[in-house]
Amino acid sequence: MNRSWLLILALGLCAAPLPAKEWPKTTAEVIAATQASDWRELDPERTLYMDLGGGRVVIELNPQFAPAHVGNILQLVRQGYYNALPIVRSQDNYVVQWGDPDGKRDLGKAQAQLQGEYERSSDGLELFSALPDGDVYAAQVGYLGGMPVARDPDQSLAWLAHCYGMLGVGRGEAADSGSGAELYVVTGHSPRHLDRNVTLVGRVWQGMELL
Repeated sequence: MNRSWLLILALGLCAAPLPAKEWPKTTAEVIAATQASDWRELDPERTLYMDLGGGRVVIELNPQFAPAHVGNILQLVRQGYYNALPIVRSQDNYVVQWGDPDGKRDLGKAQAQLQGEYERSSDGLELFSALPDGDVYAAQVGYLGGMPVARDPDQSLAWLAHCYGMLGVGRGEAADSGSGAELYVVTGHSPRHLDRNVTLVGRVWQGMELL
């Protein structure tokens, strides 16, 4: 190829630049574009406040997916069960977990064991906002009421997803060994292999940096 052709190619490239890449919007840009109708207040009847030395963690429970566990947790809260419970596990990029390390604290009127609430019928749920991204753990993923949800339309099933900030119920090997007496929050990558294996009951809305 001679120099004249090289010059023509160079001029052509300069005259027709490639289109600029459209980057996804930042969190700040998404929030700035919202309207008042896009937001909702937390339900005070199922909002928990976890006071730590560094500040307050605000958690909202989700009885749509785990009504028995949410009811048990609220009973434990009313009895003061969680007061002064220690953090028993903090695994970087995974979870932080709290509970009674000796298992001797009185559960009062709360149940000691509950059958796992891993999924539910997707019928009757409020509006599900599906994400365009593919997912290897579910046919669809998205948000419902501000919480990450996965679903299988063919089987009409839906379940909460193990995403950052989600609140789960610690349990042993048996599926009915969890009660809410021991809880954890996902603090790192999304351990989605735990979906439909461990009961999720809500989400942290404020104070993740404290956990």
